[in-house]
Amino acid sequence: MRIKTRALGALAGLFSFVALAGATQAADRPYTEGPVSTVSSIRTAPGMFQTYMKYLSTTYKSLMEEQKKAGIILDYAVYQTTPRDADDPDLYLVVTYKDMAALDGLADRTEAIQAKLIGTQDQRDAAAIDREKMRRPVGQQMMRQLILK
Repeated sequence: MRIKTRALGALAGLFSFVALAGATQAADRPYTEGPVSTVSSIRTAPGMFQTYMKYLSTTYKSLMEEQKKAGIILDYAVYQTTPRDADDPDLYLVVTYKDMAALDGLADRTEAIQAKLIGTQDQRDAAAIDREKMRRPVGQQMMRQLILK
């Protein structure tokens, strides 16, 4: 019994040390971790810019506004850019979340909103195929804001 008690005491001490060391190290950082944004790079198909913008200003905007109301996202934005060549995006879609944890279970939390606004999974799949006629994804990045102290 004494060995088990000593082992448990040592283990508890080790956990306390690690937790304290982590807190001390975090306190030494000259920044805090802020919101997380996903940035989708999009290239619209020739002659489809206005059509895709119409989709963004209707269906996409409705989805984002509902997610914002539900507290799933903090904000969203659409940025236009000048592409340097045929492989560069001409739009960036930016969605901002409170933190990395906000991405956990995201599909489950947005399911009801998508079903309400777009319909069944089959309808959503068909809509995704239709969007591919208007644009092509070029890439996606995730960025975390670091707030300087």
